[in-house]
Amino acid sequence: MKAVCGILGGGLDAGKALAALLDALADYGPEHRVRTDDGVRLGCRYAPAGDSDVSASALAVDPEAGLVVVADARLDARDALCDALRVPHPLRAGLADADLLLRAFTHWGEASPAHLVGDFAFAAWDGRRGALFCARDPIGARPFYYTLDGERFVFASSVEAVLAAPGVSDALDEAMVVASLSSMRPDMRSRTFYRVVHKLSAGHALTVEPNAGRTGRVRVRMERYWRPEQTPMALTASDDAHAEQFLDLYGKAVRDRLCGGSVGVHLSGGLDSSSVAVLSARELRRQGRPAPPAFSWLPALDGTPPKREHAREYALIEAVCEQEGLQVFHGAPGPEEVMDVLRRDGTLPGGSFSLNEEVVLRRAAAMGVRVILSGAGGDHCVSFNGRGHLAHLLLSGRWRALAAEHRAQNAAAWRFLVCIVLPLLHPALAEMHNRWRTGLSVRRRWFINLEFARRAKPLVMPMARPIGVRRTQLHSLQDGRLGEFQDQWRARSVRSGVEYRFPLLDRRLLEFALSLPPEQFRRPGHNRWLMRHALRHILPPEVCWNRRKDDPARTEPLMDATAEALPVVRRLILGRVPSRAFYIDMPSLLEHLDADRFRAVPQPAPLGAALRFLDF
Repeated sequence: MKAVCGILGGGLDAGKALAALLDALADYGPEHRVRTDDGVRLGCRYAPAGDSDVSASALAVDPEAGLVVVADARLDARDALCDALRVPHPLRAGLADADLLLRAFTHWGEASPAHLVGDFAFAAWDGRRGALFCARDPIGARPFYYTLDGERFVFASSVEAVLAAPGVSDALDEAMVVASLSSMRPDMRSRTFYRVVHKLSAGHALTVEPNAGRTGRVRVRMERYWRPEQTPMALTASDDAHAEQFLDLYGKAVRDRLCGGSVGVHLSGGLDSSSVAVLSARELRRQGRPAPPAFSWLPALDGTPPKREHAREYALIEAVCEQEGLQVFHGAPGPEEVMDVLRRDGTLPGGSFSLNEEVVLRRAAAMGVRVILSGAGGDHCVSFNGRGHLAHLLLSGRWRALAAEHRAQNAAAWRFLVCIVLPLLHPALAEMHNRWRTGLSVRRRWFINLEFARRAKPLVMPMARPIGVRRTQLHSLQDGRLGEFQDQWRARSVRSGVEYRFPLLDRRLLEFALSLPPEQFRRPGHNRWLMRHALRHILPPEVCWNRRKDDPARTEPLMDATAEALPVVRRLILGRVPSRAFYIDMPSLLEHLDADRFRAVPQPAPLGAALRFLDF
């Protein structure tokens, strides 16, 4: 695990500020500090995930060139990068990713992020230019937060660290609070819950120049270096040719993520997690390493057969494990895990971490697992379901094909009209409908203080016009949801010493998916077509061609555990009035903290948002 931080400006207090940043990052391992001749202070913490983890170091220095790099990075396609940088073969195996980043910055300068594959957030101080260059990977797998007050620039790998710097305000961004408490989706690309703390958007870089010009103020220049919309379309090819190329890239993405300690896999029985588990197990066997333990969200059966309505979920997982010889570890959250998650600060990354995944994380850490490969996020990539294809058929006049697709999906007519036809024919009316829904959501949520809700304006994400698969893909990659998911999982896993990695979010796979024609994602009767077609000889048939997504075996224990925890939560809140109670309709919230009421009408999303926001 690695974390970085730094401060430009700040005068005599800069040393104290850096110490505060590093103290707030103590969970990441031993600290390292660098002070440049220009007074810029950089720091990092890191600890290797295993004896073979060549990427452990987070610091690289070239005194002659006046360069210092602090990096939270795990670089992929290292051989290709080393070839481009002309790194001698004997040096490659032991070259830390931070050192490789320093070489890349020396060679390409501010263009270096465009040449990198992998997960990274780094800062490079160029003493000769007197500038700090910072960059974050295209999907936001590694966090980067900062604040700028005109004369001082502070950055770190966590929001808590930035807030720990002396003089940084912890005032909340009330528009974000409204969006969170109303279960609406805010714009999370660069905003946090704190007014003065921002995050570097995924696929972006910024350059910071202290004491710019005669003003003595810090100047920041932001650029977007990853432009997925410029990905060229693939040449016409057969299904088999596309499938072969996909499997080659997918195999590389999995292999690159198996370094650094004991590996486990998350397994839900779905297409994405199952394929990650199978490819990981086969590659580990090829390397002579033990098969990965598989972790499931489902409750342990303890020798008893599952309920009839739950049997299918267990059967899908068992089919994968039996085929690959994997041992599966089941586990569902109990009231203690629910309490722990609900009492976290939902305004900080990690506060909204998945309850089900919490059990996986704890079990994996206890078993000594240091890396978990997950299929999460795959629906943004090759596993995309083809949304937008119906709109394309409608506008292109291919109505017979549209009718066949609609019948195959068994979609409701009203949903088709509102989600497909309305945005296409009347974009302005669709936007009005979106804003009306936002306001209605705020009014209908019981747990927002109405006085506060009237004063603060919720953030409304613009409604995308789903015209075509590619356009819809691009929107899903750039609306901030993917980066927010990465922030939550990264922040929570750090405290357990377990690192999540997501092969299906590999940059090479993302750009491959963007190059595909729409027919590769959807065929009558099947979405995610290419994924299924490519994996048909790799996955068990019942997993590969499964179309059902309901999962009562996972959700029922979660609802039961939540119901048991709510009365305890109620007693805690009554014992001490939370400092953020003003934002909440407390009488209504307390009324709903009743186990019987929750079991009769479960409302986990608004309850969870309100309770994680409160500090009780």
